[in-house]
Amino acid sequence: MTHLQVGDKAPKFTALDQHGKKISLADFKGQKLALYFYPQDLTAACTTQACNLRDHYVALLKAGIAVVGVSPDAAEKHLTFIEKNQLPFPLITDPDHKLINLYGVWGEKQLYGRKYMGLHRTTFLINQKGLIEKIFLRPKNKAHAEEILAQPA
Repeated sequence: MTHLQVGDKAPKFTALDQHGKKISLADFKGQKLALYFYPQDLTAACTTQACNLRDHYVALLKAGIAVVGVSPDAAEKHLTFIEKNQLPFPLITDPDHKLINLYGVWGEKQLYGRKYMGLHRTTFLINQKGLIEKIFLRPKNKAHAEEILAQPA
């Protein structure tokens, strides 16, 4: 779905997290970043994915990988999602789809034969130099952290 490719420079961004704090790609210079886009807080698949990342968060940090989630949900819903699932990483709120469109993860989807526009669950593993190292177009929700950790250092 995305127009970005492995080896591309990751698009620079500055956005707000669940507390209204600015987060920029530049904040992660010198470390890897798993920037994961997901459709909606408090849904089954998104919760499974977030909890998998939570359960392996220490291993990801030990591997030098920061984690940031992005969805179109409002900050209040992010706060509820974080509290309910004890998520240790920030979630960017993107109701205007600025970051979602910048990374090219919004597009046509299909469910039970019905077509609609929505966010394509996608993770970008960005290296220390700001280059896209891996794109997970259909991450395994129950084993997403393992997919990320399996990438060469």
